[in-house]
Amino acid sequence: MNKQANVLWFTGLSGAGKTTTAEYVRDRLLEQGRRVELLDGDALRQTICKGLGFTREERLENIKRIVYVAGLLAKHEVIVLVSAITPYAEMRDYARKELAGYVEIYVECPLEECERRDVKGLYAKARQGELKHFTGISDPYEVPLAPDVTIRTSSDSLETNSAAILTRLGLM
Repeated sequence: MNKQANVLWFTGLSGAGKTTTAEYVRDRLLEQGRRVELLDGDALRQTICKGLGFTREERLENIKRIVYVAGLLAKHEVIVLVSAITPYAEMRDYARKELAGYVEIYVECPLEECERRDVKGLYAKARQGELKHFTGISDPYEVPLAPDVTIRTSSDSLETNSAAILTRLGLM
């Protein structure tokens, strides 16, 4: 029987630091000689999730597709890092149920800081009503109640946050 690898699921607001942290963790794992793959929500929306909008139903379908791919990789002992907003608890519950090695990482960052970091101006567009269903502005983000790991990107360094994740996994 194959051992299933972990799926590290980074959830948080746009601009919270999910992908930045996931990339750093990926690089540390690669340095250890581990098999690892990063599934970035933005990149997936341009490929296997292309055409999906941002209604609750379309977001759930987006997550189902990501879970499917992550599960395939994990079954082949590839550590998978998923960087996706995943705003609703039901989405994260679905991923936890479907993925044996699921580890929920809440990337906590105040909305004001996420807006300050926003180089694309998406928050400003959402506040002006130009973007519908924008998480944190016109659509909710349900904060995880019991994540496996919580990191704080507005107060803790990338190194500190990554070490917390790797320590939780027993990989440091």
